[in-house]
Amino acid sequence: MTNPGQQTRRLPVPSKPAPDRLVPSPVFILSSIRSGSTLLRCILDTHSKIRAPHELHLADLEVQLSSPYIELAMQASNLEKDEIEHLLWDRMLHRELAFTGKDIVVDKTPGNLLLWRRLAACWPQARYIFLLRHPLHILESSLAGRPEQDPAQTQQLVTTYLRELDAARRTLNGATVRYEDLTRDAEQVTREICAYLDVPWEPEMLNYGTVNHGPFVQGIGDFTENIKSGVVQPGRSLPADADVPDSLMEACRTFGYVEAHR
Repeated sequence: MTNPGQQTRRLPVPSKPAPDRLVPSPVFILSSIRSGSTLLRCILDTHSKIRAPHELHLADLEVQLSSPYIELAMQASNLEKDEIEHLLWDRMLHRELAFTGKDIVVDKTPGNLLLWRRLAACWPQARYIFLLRHPLHILESSLAGRPEQDPAQTQQLVTTYLRELDAARRTLNGATVRYEDLTRDAEQVTREICAYLDVPWEPEMLNYGTVNHGPFVQGIGDFTENIKSGVVQPGRSLPADADVPDSLMEACRTFGYVEAHR
């Protein structure tokens, strides 16, 4: 019991520890929408050591501190809301590995590109695969897949993704893959990815249709007939520079699809 006039002793707030993760080094495919990330994730998911599930939309998993008591409890534990969400995200990725018995988990949700800074904060040892595609083909595919949307809004969305992809590539270390190379020479590209992930290449990856990768439905990945075919389909030829609208020219220069002097 505290004597009158004696100050109550305050316990020191625990220092914030370094992130302690069940999955210390997950892999994230960072790409714009409509860049072929579902194809790449199916190819990787076919590998005996790699789990690449449908889009997990981790950013939409939010924690709600619904009373003053839980707020006080988390404050005493020096846990902020963002870090509690990070713990939940980490547990979701660990669950994918636990269910499959695999060693590496890959998340390909395009929306991750819009929060790549939080991913880097959550997993300081995360690895990244930057998936590029010609910006005009991204836009054309996005417009075709979102006919109910205002085309101007779709173009703005694509521009936002491309801007964040450039920022992430300038800041984070990772491997860069071009969709055009993947569809032209899948074996060579997947060999390079496996080397980056430090796993042996497996020829079965090229026939991803031999493995069940979950449902191909809108909202968690591509659902077109091409992806359902189970084999890598040839990509389209690159557009002529003259066909690229001015609004996409800077992105094309940034990602090496047109000469820098144009």
